Amino acid sequence: MSAQLVDVDHQAGVVTDELAEELRRRLTPDRIITDETRLRTFECDAITGYRVVPALVAFPETTEEVAAVVGVCAREHIPYVARGAGTGLSGGALPVAEGIVISLARMRKVLPPDVDNQRMTVEPGVTNADISKAVAAHDLYFAPDPSSQIVCTIGGNIAENSGGAHCLKYGFTTNHVYAMTLVLPDASVVTVGGDGIEQCGPDLRGAVIGSEGTLAIATSITVRLLRKPEDVQTMVADFPSAAQAGEAVSGIIAAGIVPAAVEMLDELAIEACEAAVHAGYSLDTAAALVVEIDGPAAQCEEDFDRVQEICQEAGSTHVRVAADAGERMLIWKGRKAAFAAMGRISPDYFVQDGVIPRTKLGEVLARMEEMASEAGLRVANVFHAGDGNLHPLVLYNAATEGESERGEELSTAIAELCVEMGGSITGEHGVGTDKACSMPKMFSEDDLEVMKRLRAAFDPTGISNPGKIFPTPRLCGEKPGPYREHPLEASGQIERM
Repeated sequence: MSAQLVDVDHQAGVVTDELAEELRRRLTPDRIITDETRLRTFECDAITGYRVVPALVAFPETTEEVAAVVGVCAREHIPYVARGAGTGLSGGALPVAEGIVISLARMRKVLPPDVDNQRMTVEPGVTNADISKAVAAHDLYFAPDPSSQIVCTIGGNIAENSGGAHCLKYGFTTNHVYAMTLVLPDASVVTVGGDGIEQCGPDLRGAVIGSEGTLAIATSITVRLLRKPEDVQTMVADFPSAAQAGEAVSGIIAAGIVPAAVEMLDELAIEACEAAVHAGYSLDTAAALVVEIDGPAAQCEEDFDRVQEICQEAGSTHVRVAADAGERMLIWKGRKAAFAAMGRISPDYFVQDGVIPRTKLGEVLARMEEMASEAGLRVANVFHAGDGNLHPLVLYNAATEGESERGEELSTAIAELCVEMGGSITGEHGVGTDKACSMPKMFSEDDLEVMKRLRAAFDPTGISNPGKIFPTPRLCGEKPGPYREHPLEASGQIERM
């Protein structure tokens, strides 16, 4: 969407030349961007259908500098959006027109780990994968593993309460953060949490994690680290239908087995992944389950054998077992490349993040297929089957008239289908801009009012990432803007698919 999407509760201030100069003095001139060409780099997150060019981007490098920028915003009542790597899939880091983007990309310090207590303090710009790399020599790792983990930052993980393929067993970001230093919207600096997950008093740490940058900016994070499991075994089971793969998932959970991960890919997703990564997935199957078991060696082997039996009983036509760590990494490389790989089969997509009861999996997939057919679009499915967290990708071409609108309508309808089936509109990607209009489908007016009051307690003037999570009349009245031809297309140097 090229139009302004947010409603700020109070009259917003303006980023003047004088204000930009003040920020250059408070930081350094090279860490303030006001040039429109460079600003366009920050006009969207990974959902490129929504675009707003900010007035200014700041690159603080310390908590004090973040507080200084926020303080100027609070004084002048200028809305701001904190940004990590821009890999979000809900428009959560979408800028505000005439507002400021606070990029945390330069805050990348990693303090020495406390190995005995299995924790480490890092800054918000550190990537998810780099946390595990920093402690790998101690046989420790950071459990949340979003597909974008080599790029996404811990700051973004906190904003969205990210999970990943292994969240079925190990939980989400909130389960792996002990403490945070926060800059509040009035520029005050506080610390929430402590030495352990369990703390006395209200769980302010838990309130901030998953609040999508609306309550505070985390500038220092103490994360919980886990010991690497003794044994890990991974398989890919092929099925002639998604319904049979769903039966296998239900059978695994009913058997009392808690896999580290259970992921499902449908035929379209497999096609895209194989074209991009060549992970060895079968192209002659309707659905594939990636199942991983970890833990003590004896228990791991027993559970792994039983999972293979359950898959065969559900109708699996072939089970591929990873022979070693290299093959296991290749299998996961294919799965984690799924979203990026969609570019092999479609130039654009909307992705949803609904959660449904596992028992409804077959019914929901069938309904989605019908809805896609009616809309004249394709939907690829790749998701966390173990906890029913779907990631349907609505494929479309923005250069084709009407497809953006049909794609967004179908995407929204799928999210609301998940609610209809007793689930949620989001599991880990967040509400952001993309799903705000669907919040009333899930929550009553009273529910939403309580959430707004919590937000107002942190941010009474509404300057911190406004227009996200909660529906506004303007937001819900907008449609995606027209396709914008890239200059390289106009010059004939490239062609759009």
